[in-house]
Amino acid sequence: MSLLDGFIYKIADLPWEIQAVHALNYKTFVDEIPQHEPNAQKALTDKFHDQNTYIICVDETQQILAGMIAFRDQRPFSLDAKLKDLDSYLPQNRSLCEIRLLSVAEEYRYTRVTQGLIAQLVQHATDCGYDMAVISGTVRQIKLYKFLGFVPFGPIVGSRDAKYQPMYLTVEAYTDLKTRSSSFSRESNELANDDRLAFNFLPGPVEFSQHVLDAHNEPSCSHRGPEFARDFQETCRWLCQMSNSSRVQLLMGPGTMANDAIAAQLGLLDQTGLILISGEFGRRLVSHAKGARLSFETFEIPEGRAFERKDLQQALDRLPDVSWVWGAHCETSTGVLNDISVYQEVCRDRGVLLCLDCISSLGTVPVNLAGVYLASGTSGKGMASIAGVAMVFHHHDLAPAPDRIPCALDLGLYQQSQGIPFTIQSNLVHALLAALRLHEWDSRFEDVRRWSRSIRKQLHEIDVPTLAADSCAMPSVVTLALPRSHNSEEIGDRLKDRGVLVSYQSGYLLERNWIQACRMGAESKPPEKLVRLLKKMIQPSVSLER
Repeated sequence: MSLLDGFIYKIADLPWEIQAVHALNYKTFVDEIPQHEPNAQKALTDKFHDQNTYIICVDETQQILAGMIAFRDQRPFSLDAKLKDLDSYLPQNRSLCEIRLLSVAEEYRYTRVTQGLIAQLVQHATDCGYDMAVISGTVRQIKLYKFLGFVPFGPIVGSRDAKYQPMYLTVEAYTDLKTRSSSFSRESNELANDDRLAFNFLPGPVEFSQHVLDAHNEPSCSHRGPEFARDFQETCRWLCQMSNSSRVQLLMGPGTMANDAIAAQLGLLDQTGLILISGEFGRRLVSHAKGARLSFETFEIPEGRAFERKDLQQALDRLPDVSWVWGAHCETSTGVLNDISVYQEVCRDRGVLLCLDCISSLGTVPVNLAGVYLASGTSGKGMASIAGVAMVFHHHDLAPAPDRIPCALDLGLYQQSQGIPFTIQSNLVHALLAALRLHEWDSRFEDVRRWSRSIRKQLHEIDVPTLAADSCAMPSVVTLALPRSHNSEEIGDRLKDRGVLVSYQSGYLLERNWIQACRMGAESKPPEKLVRLLKKMIQPSVSLER
């Protein structure tokens, strides 16, 4: 059941709704943001009340107001009194209105209420003939406003205790947001009763853009047709270009299948290898190797550490017969990013083949597979597409091995058949191609790095320890080692109830009392909401608002 079951978006027109608007206005702009003086009635009537149109999210049956936003189109605007010559800051030839009093009751702040309010307001403003709105947004939520498409302008206004940033939102910016976000593309009243969570910090399934969803929803086509072959080869070219690889084979299945295919190829070598372990995903490589009956040794370091050059050198000194090394680029369980260049240099110097699990790193950090024998990836996670396409990257030619490898895992058979030996699901490939075409990867990598710096800094400020040190942190994965006084499953459940989805239900996470927040999908979710909830749950005596 959704927290917003029974809620709708509408224009406030009932007496009790107007009273609830005044009460929420007081709660927000007197109690939380000290912009106005307290009063005994605990109600604040806006000075432009008679000119405002209040759009609200409300349960009419139970008479509960979850949030509100005000629309106003009469000059002078409130910003006219705060900024001299307001129009000089704004794009020209626009039809202008004003957004005011955006407020969501505390218990509903981590749901889709804000999305629905803005969606409904933009529709109302458009219906009234306006194509741009101005707002004074609290500086406490500036990142959220930017995510929603607002553009800051001019100096900060207001008082020392109630600072506001002037911003504007154009219809074009909102339309772009709807294109990028599958949730914003929907009607506002759909959002109120949507059980899907507003803030997805999962490693998968991830959120993807409307372009990806549209591509996936196109009618399927034959995997033998020339049109599909053309799109398939374009997809492979994009993947090779972004990873500096010569070839890639696409298999239908999860990333796990890609690692099974790598294990099958290593079995053809009939030589001993070394598997590197620094967490759960290194141990999973061991499972793949055992399933393929490989001959191998293991080298393990403590969880939360990255492999250093000396670690690999010492392991290979101790095991001179090793001919291949297999490790994880990102040890997802701990949020640690290993240095590919260290792997590459040591293996090259020793004449050892290098294999990598890049399932969690591809698409969120630069991945250079030069000199890498085999590497795995997936269409979900950082690629911000729909899971179901497994990838194996390589540079060398692969020959079919029908006597040694099952057909679905025989990478040589894929290469022999130009990548399409049997049925390839066209919708999944077209969704992946849409994601590849959509992203400007350098900008995406920087966006992920900014998110990482922000969330790690905020977690440090509330004394929630992250497992990986800054020097080896994976930007898209933050693993939180909760104090034993707090149960990770309970914290995860409570976050879920408040509309924030983190990873916590895997056995290894529950065992260690860890939770994870990830930046994998197409949308960059501001971390402030997650951090504020954690602060309240872990430090219950500390108020969310200062």
